[in-house]
Amino acid sequence: MKTNVSWTALSQRIRSSALLFTLGAILCAPGSFVVADVVKKRPNVILVFIDDMGWADFSCFGNKEASTPHIDQLAAEGIAFEQFYVNSPICSPSRVAVSTGHYPQRWRITSYLNNRNSNEQRGIANWLDVSAPMLARSLQQSGYATGHFGKWHMGGQRNIHEAPLITEYGFDESITNFEGLGARVLPLKYSPGRKLPVPHNLGSHALGHGPVIWHDRAYVTEKFTEAALAFAKFAESQDQPFYLNLWPDDVHTPMHPPLAKWGDGADRTLYLAVLQTMDQQLGVIFDYVRNSRKLRDNTVILVCSDNGPEVGFGSASPLRGHKATLYEGGIRSSLVAWAPGLMPEEIQGSRNRDSVFSAIDLVPSLLSMTETAVPEGVTFDGENLADTLLGRSKAGRKSPLFFRRPPDRKKFRHYSALPDLAVRSGKWKLYCDYDGGNPELYNLAEDVSEQNHVTAQNSSVVASLTQQLLSWHVSMPPDNGPALGRRQ
Repeated sequence: MKTNVSWTALSQRIRSSALLFTLGAILCAPGSFVVADVVKKRPNVILVFIDDMGWADFSCFGNKEASTPHIDQLAAEGIAFEQFYVNSPICSPSRVAVSTGHYPQRWRITSYLNNRNSNEQRGIANWLDVSAPMLARSLQQSGYATGHFGKWHMGGQRNIHEAPLITEYGFDESITNFEGLGARVLPLKYSPGRKLPVPHNLGSHALGHGPVIWHDRAYVTEKFTEAALAFAKFAESQDQPFYLNLWPDDVHTPMHPPLAKWGDGADRTLYLAVLQTMDQQLGVIFDYVRNSRKLRDNTVILVCSDNGPEVGFGSASPLRGHKATLYEGGIRSSLVAWAPGLMPEEIQGSRNRDSVFSAIDLVPSLLSMTETAVPEGVTFDGENLADTLLGRSKAGRKSPLFFRRPPDRKKFRHYSALPDLAVRSGKWKLYCDYDGGNPELYNLAEDVSEQNHVTAQNSSVVASLTQQLLSWHVSMPPDNGPALGRRQ
């Protein structure tokens, strides 16, 4: 059942505001961003960042209980990467990394952004500093139309009302959910036996800063996709390259699939229903781009998750761990890259099982791919692996990947003492605590499930990786001190 929404009323509110709100483009003649005078045929980019999905949840990554045909089609025409990492096992810092090309610790966002008091207690910024080197801003300044559609969670949630709007980070247009400010789609939740929808996230509604529309939770991703598609179509009509984030709140708990798909109501059943529904809803924009003469050969689509799955919902099998842990299941993400017009024909439909890289590498890679200059004075933690993303190389990162656990996740679920730090270097994965104690070393080439640590047999490797990891750790701001992000 879809909620009957008054789009006309919303459109009037949008037109009376100063916001550039893409849903207005769905309702009336679009025209919300300026077209560059000189347009180069640089590739369009669509980044789909799914919420809390497991490494093994796409059917093209082994899911036998549910089907994701639209994402599978992208993989069949592109590349499926098996050793791609995000840079945190939890949402907000993971989003900072993929937006900036920096380890999120540099910006004091090391766990999920919560209310003001909680952020203060954990030493976490209340929002991402607007001076961060945003991929979107670089592309915007170089002539791209830029849009963000979906979850934000980098500032402007709970009781944080004075955070910057998403458009201050380099986006021409934005629509988000309750984890950000500006135009928002907020959920009405149904459940079997309930006749009336229940509005949630009333706190976000009270924060102001933009028009709000209430919609059936099962179809919120559909609304974000509609807006993203309208944005892409208008840019296409103007021959302007575009970059857009399409970041659904699916498949985050609680699960609210369409009423007809609740089944037995078990956690896994609901999760699979939401997963399949999300694939169908995202498929609208995938199919449009695939079938567009102007877009198919000049668009890059990247699809991955922000971190691992919640226990009992998604699956990272055979990887160990889940969301909020530094184990492989918490930080390794299935990545599908689609760009048939830019990839060698012989590698389309292939799997890359070897190249180790991460979300921070996407930023310099996409800047290179789009012929966009690196901002002056900026040094990325990420590396330019554009040729790997496009199947022209099998190179991975030259530098190790470093990880620090969220400060509030020493204990979590059935884990009583999670490791504080981790490093991935070649075939090796090392864990230790802040002082270098309790090291555990795994050979992922032989033991991807991290069942048998080989610490004692490789003392020199342990010593070297521990030293590198601790050096990185002390170079980052600590997880303590007053929360940043205050406006006087």
